[in-house]
Amino acid sequence: MIDPKKIEQIARQVHESMPKGIREFGEDAEKKIRQVLQAQFSRMDLVNREEFDVQTQVLLRTREKLVAMEQRLTDLEAKLTAAQKPQDPA
Repeated sequence: MIDPKKIEQIARQVHESMPKGIREFGEDAEKKIRQVLQAQFSRMDLVNREEFDVQTQVLLRTREKLVAMEQRLTDLEAKLTAAQKPQDPA
């Protein structure tokens, strides 16, 4: 969910950008704008910055593990290939 402070800031900016006659409705208009914004953001299924950062870190750790596992697999395949080669008779 988006930060409520951001919604309030956006609502205030929208309210301030309205023509003076409409703006005179005061807090009712700003409250209504805030409600509309909150409803629209809820429908958008957004995540907040903290959730995004957590998932970014999870993805980074997963990527590191994947790279390490790929390297281990490559090493094991190389060992297996070397072990399966016929030995030169001496």
